[in-house]
Order: sequence, then C-alpha cells, then structure tokens
Amino acid sequence: MNRAVLTKGISQLREAGHYVQVSDLYAMGWNPVVDRGDVGHDVGNRFVIGAEQERGYRGGTLSEDIRAEHTKLARADAVIFQFPLWWLGPPAILKGWFDRVLVQGFAFGVTGTDGRTRRYGDGGLAGKRALLTTSVGARPSSFGPRGIHGDIDHVLFPLLHGTFFYTGMAALPPMVVYGADRMDDAGYRAVLPDLRERLATLFTAEPLPFRHEDSGDYDDTLVLRPELAPGQTGLDVHYVRDETSGRDVVAHYGTTAVDTSRAARRSPSPGGGRLPARSSGS
Repeated sequence: MNRAVLTKGISQLREAGHYVQVSDLYAMGWNPVVDRGDVGHDVGNRFVIGAEQERGYRGGTLSEDIRAEHTKLARADAVIFQFPLWWLGPPAILKGWFDRVLVQGFAFGVTGTDGRTRRYGDGGLAGKRALLTTSVGARPSSFGPRGIHGDIDHVLFPLLHGTFFYTGMAALPPMVVYGADRMDDAGYRAVLPDLRERLATLFTAEPLPFRHEDSGDYDDTLVLRPELAPGQTGLDVHYVRDETSGRDVVAHYGTTAVDTSRAARRSPSPGGGRLPARSSGS
C-alpha cells in the first residue's frame, strides 16, 4: 500500500509541474547507524556526535551518502516523509536517516546574527514545508483522545514538533491511513481523494500552529509563560491560542484521517495483510 501511495503521489506532483526526487531508503541500502565513518576525520578517543557531525559538515568531510541527502534537502521547497508507523514511530531505517542527515550545523544548532540559536520555527531548514504521510494497522478510534494507543496528535508530536518544526520547517497536518495492513482495493481507492487534496495544497495548506520559540511565549528557561493556556499542561499548550474564541488552536488531524479499517476488516488482504518492509524517506 505504501508503495502504491508513493507511486501515485509522485505522478500527481510531476503532472502538476513539480520536480520530484525520491530517497527510497531500502532500495538505496541506507545505513541507519551513526558511526565515526560518517564524519570523515579522526575524532580521537571520544566521539562527541553533535560536535563531530558539525565539524564534518563545515569541513566538507561527511560521508558521500549524507552529503547527497543534504543536496536534496537544500534544493527542496517541501519534503514528504512517507512510512508505516511501527511501534508508534518511524521504522529504524528512517529514524537513522534523521540521525545521520539532520546534523548539527546544517539542520539544527544554527545561530543567527544576534547569536541566538535558531530552533522551533526557525533553523537550518526554515522556509521549507514538511508533510508526513503514514499508515497504521489499527482503527481510528484506538488512536483517538481516549484510544488505547494514545491520541494520534500526541503520538506524532515528536516528529511534527520535535523534528520538523524544531529544524524550522512548517509542519503540515499529516495524512494518516488506518487499517492499512488489511486494506483491499476499495480501501486503497478511498485513500486517493485525501492524497490528491494533500498534494494539491502542499504549498497552500495552513501549517500546524505551533508556538515559535522566539515569539515571546516562552520564558528564559523555555517554559510557556503562565498567562498563556493558564492551568493547562501537556503537549497541547504548545499550539497557538486563539484569543478570539478563548481556545487553543489545535489541529486534531486524527479525526479527519482516512478511515479504511471497517472495509479492511470485512475483506482481509492475501498473506494476512502484512506490509512490505519498504519506506520512502524523503
């Protein structure tokens, strides 16, 4: 299913006149493990990963596979991360892409002319948009506000806020496909209208309204000021508050994601509906 969505998405983007590059991590034989060979220089007795990655980036000695991904990211106006959700996160190969590619000095740990660290709404990838498309085997209710797996808004927060937004990218509401491992042809066709809409609005859709670090909403210890979302805690306080309605502007994208779980349960796919171990990194 993920391969079919990838192929359909590439076709739509190219038909719309976009230039598309794909990093198929499995096909590339991507190495997901950070090691000393990434940086291309002697690191001595202690490998301080962040500092040595930045040294390698600034010195142009990072390994060729990492530099190739940097070139793709530098050219991109938008980055789409497509993957099946495994153990409530991306597959290890994609997590390793984040670890090896989004290095200090390139994606984060960047300072402005005033000496301020640029992050959470600013950073090395500022000006780009990020769209996450993921598939899960469970039904939507189990990822709802009281679902056993946890609210999908919170499950995806580390990627949307802690990775995309942290590095400066505008995080778009993600596309979540439920019941994917048991999906039949009818279920797949039900996904396509949402996919078409997400890609057609890739450069016009409103990003998730996360609070920027430099907005003044946080104090010097990076804690939300007490007058904002008073008495509230948790992840939702990091979304911008709508002062007109008095509510936090939170995009509960889990409630609008494609629900194919019922059709999937009626018509199990061959082979037990196991997903192929493939993922598109960017």
